[in-house]
Amino acid sequence: MAPADDASLSTAPDAAAVRSLAVPSDGAAETGPGTVVWHRTDLRIADNPALAAAAAASDRVLPVFVFDPGFHDERGAACDARIEFLHDCLRDLDRQYRDVGGAGLTYAHGDPLDVLGRFVDAGWDVVAGATATGRYGRRRDDRAREELGVRFVAGDGLVRDADRPRDGWSDRVESWFASEPFDWDPRSVAVERVETGVDPDRVAGAYGVDSTKTRVPTGGRGPAREKLDAFTERIAGYPGSISSPVDAREGTSGLSPYLRFGCLSVREVHRHVDERAPDGRGKSMFVSRLFWNRHYTQKLLDWPGWLDEAVNPVYRGFNRDRHDPELVAAWKRGETGFPMVDASMRCLRETGWLNFRMRALCASVYFHVLQQPWRIGADHFFEHLIDGDAAINYTQWQSQCGLVGRPGLRLYDPRKQVRDQDPDGEFVTRWVPELDPLPAAHLDAPEKTPLAVQRETGVRIGEAYPYPVVDYEAARSEFRDRYGAVHGAAAARLADEEIARRASLSGGLGAARTIAADHGDARDPEEADAATATQTDLADFG
Repeated sequence: MAPADDASLSTAPDAAAVRSLAVPSDGAAETGPGTVVWHRTDLRIADNPALAAAAAASDRVLPVFVFDPGFHDERGAACDARIEFLHDCLRDLDRQYRDVGGAGLTYAHGDPLDVLGRFVDAGWDVVAGATATGRYGRRRDDRAREELGVRFVAGDGLVRDADRPRDGWSDRVESWFASEPFDWDPRSVAVERVETGVDPDRVAGAYGVDSTKTRVPTGGRGPAREKLDAFTERIAGYPGSISSPVDAREGTSGLSPYLRFGCLSVREVHRHVDERAPDGRGKSMFVSRLFWNRHYTQKLLDWPGWLDEAVNPVYRGFNRDRHDPELVAAWKRGETGFPMVDASMRCLRETGWLNFRMRALCASVYFHVLQQPWRIGADHFFEHLIDGDAAINYTQWQSQCGLVGRPGLRLYDPRKQVRDQDPDGEFVTRWVPELDPLPAAHLDAPEKTPLAVQRETGVRIGEAYPYPVVDYEAARSEFRDRYGAVHGAAAARLADEEIARRASLSGGLGAARTIAADHGDARDPEEADAATATQTDLADFG
């Protein structure tokens, strides 16, 4: 995206417009300021802790969303399709406020602290939902709290301000799921709005937002509820649909982007499924996924560094010295010579979607087989996924790559995944059409296709489709040796309370100490750190 034209889209609202809010539109005497509800990723009016808190504290509330140049311009890490989905969600949020008799949502633009500071200077309070975030978002929220007195309201089921947040965590989250949603009475407050001249269409034009992705869902609470209702009716088939990239497109819930932007709360999805879905494996499996959603978000809350560096210091910089831009580019383009990986990467780029099994496969091949630095891959996924959630994306990447120090390594065989998940070649040939003439029996390893078959079908491996960019067996073996050489030292580091807290294991510090005792070796951990060090400054690669 291009930077906005400052002349056409300046910081808004201006201070005069904010001051004018002191006088109601009916010309009555000044009633004084109220409370601004700063929406970020909680784009709904139901079960919204910040909105409920604002309505309880004031008889005037002003919901606002700030279009932040740090998110929309070239510095942002979101594809145009995710921006467009967000804009759909905002239009829907505006309708939600109007549907309950409010004036609608105030759209603002600029540095959020500059925008909110104008309200604070005019006497308004500001509340926002507390979120787990990292990098820019964490620094922004810290400044908003310290400089403007913004009150961040928790209510997302995560454990905050506890010395050991994982102690009794499951019971706490289960209790939160069962608790009543946050509520407010629109009749008891005036929902105000200030005209700013800013709206999603104008922002999209100013920043050149123009997605070319296909099959992108429509954002907003209305479409989200429709998907939730439809999925609840077919939930029995969920277990059999999650692994195949063909079946998962329609067989999974499709709710992840709506949860990412808070069109629905995780709790209301849980309640809906708990009350309306038939009992069975599908229901229990999906409910467990909602717990996992909270689990991985808790991880980022416990340690924001998940986005930037390996949890376990022993793995910091692992694969750094093997960074090969050409290999990374082939992986991103979907030209690795491993058909299931290539189909998945092309699907990701064109649609912004990929089912969980294929995400794990692509991450595994990238880190374990191509042996490339993890953060480049994780950032690429985060850019293109419509449901890109920092907490889930980066913690899952680190877990899949094996950067925590837990025993076991989830190393996927890309050829086996074709045989298991796409035996007829429907997914592979949809996204890698150059392989369509080949019989399905050869799609797991096209490079092994007999020359006679290649001539007959016109698919020349090395011409129409590349040979594998690395030898899979040799690369996997090499990685296992390198990884295994330091894993004992990595497991031992989990005995360090600071590292254990970073890892934020579901079993808490006790689970980390058990891993250290059972799988750690006696080597000085500093030796393992040195073994993975490099003289090249590639800090951005984690």
